[in-house]
Amino acid sequence: MSALEVVQIPTRDDNYVYLLREPGQGLVGVVDPSDAAPVIAELDLRGWTLTHILNTHHHGDHTGGNLELKAKYGCTVVGARVDSDRIPGIDVEVGDGESYQFGDAIAQVYETPGHTSGHIAFWFADGEALFCGDTLFALGCGRVFEGTFDEMWASLVKLRDLPDAAKVYCAHEYTQTNARFAVTIERGNQALVDRAAEIDALRAANKRTVPSLLGEEKATNPFLRADVASVAQAVGLPGAGAAKVFAEVRTRKDNG
Repeated sequence: MSALEVVQIPTRDDNYVYLLREPGQGLVGVVDPSDAAPVIAELDLRGWTLTHILNTHHHGDHTGGNLELKAKYGCTVVGARVDSDRIPGIDVEVGDGESYQFGDAIAQVYETPGHTSGHIAFWFADGEALFCGDTLFALGCGRVFEGTFDEMWASLVKLRDLPDAAKVYCAHEYTQTNARFAVTIERGNQALVDRAAEIDALRAANKRTVPSLLGEEKATNPFLRADVASVAQAVGLPGAGAAKVFAEVRTRKDNG
């Protein structure tokens, strides 16, 4: 199995777009192109030709470049079947539990509603690469706009079940703000305190904090830890169900 090459492209104020090159067949994909211009510039720099667009959800900062890129390269747009009417230029519709063959690489598709009703994530097991859009962030998760807190919690648990070595290629550089909130929930979590200090140092040096490792998220991200007793205790809900605890943590972040 040939290795999947991932190139991170910063766009807008805090977005990340990802180029994927599958060397076995020479396919080149882009995940959630917010804008066409920075993607085209990176492709030109590397001498690559775009063949695919993979969209996690319909928001404009994830699909804004779809039509321009498709017009230029004739590439195939892959997105959620349940949200196909909101994915510009969609050609291939995928759903939960299905796989998508990207050259010699295979992406497992997970439906992860909550942030939007039609959100999906792509998991490339051989490359240990998770492209989760706005469902899971480093030390955070997306706002619940179209779904419910219960749905969002279930989506996060679905991703949490993936291996610790999974690289979390989320779509935004929100980590420092997320860390400052996370420590208000789990002040006694030394792994979190240490990670927050590391993040401050990285950002002070203008370095990226993404991707993170899923194992780190399991140990430090309060949005993945709503079924941990210390998190429930911290938000005044000892013994409550995990979805209720998650809803309280997310609401505190929204109102913070």
